[in-house]
Amino acid sequence: MPSLTKKMKRTGAGLRAVAVSAAAASLLGALTGCVRLDTTTPSAARADSSATTQARFGTVDCRQAKCIALTFDAGPSEHSARLLDILKERQVPATFFLMGKGHIDKYPDLVKRMADEGHEVANHTWNHDRLTELEPEEIREELERPNKEIERLIGQRPTLMRPPQGRTNDTVHEICRELGMAEVLWSVTAKDYLTKDPALIHRRVLAQADRDGIILLHDLYDGTVPAVPGIIDALKKRGFVFVTVPQLLAPGRAEAGKVYR
Repeated sequence: MPSLTKKMKRTGAGLRAVAVSAAAASLLGALTGCVRLDTTTPSAARADSSATTQARFGTVDCRQAKCIALTFDAGPSEHSARLLDILKERQVPATFFLMGKGHIDKYPDLVKRMADEGHEVANHTWNHDRLTELEPEEIREELERPNKEIERLIGQRPTLMRPPQGRTNDTVHEICRELGMAEVLWSVTAKDYLTKDPALIHRRVLAQADRDGIILLHDLYDGTVPAVPGIIDALKKRGFVFVTVPQLLAPGRAEAGKVYR
């Protein structure tokens, strides 16, 4: 498990929770708790839909294009403004799974900017607690509090969430269903919580990237945002088109209570 940096210690309990929990993030069997996890792929979500139209970014149709989704957890952070600059320069949409304590409440203007610039704003809980270790009412509080703050800031409630560590179970599924939220995991992880080396983060993403991939990064770590321009440029050269998670699933829609990866 990675040791905490001085910066993380200064940032408070929310970031400490991210750093402590992230070390297990690539082990999806452990991440999802003790239950067998049924997930839906983007291609399956598209195939199951009877819709004839879809959400788009430009003229993207992921039934035809080689799409990939760039996602960032546990922001906003001090690095988010630069990240948004990069995404705007390269005309790349992303999905931001935002954390409440020390993030949404600290950087409200960045939450607004994310929405204003066409990114998908989603939920990563308030305190980054392991939902599988909480009582049902505590799970609801962890999800509802950031939902309310995000809605207050951008006028829209999130319909997507990512459970901390990817840990989820039937209770989490049911509460997400009640709250109208789908769970989104990932298929590509750079383990950017273990390194400050942008070149290493770049290589790890490129080694795992494939069509319909969902890339997990964290913009709060020092090495991540510097790696993003190279990741975008390299994947574009391979023919990938960047989309948000809802665009990746379109013309299907993320269904509340389901898990997508």
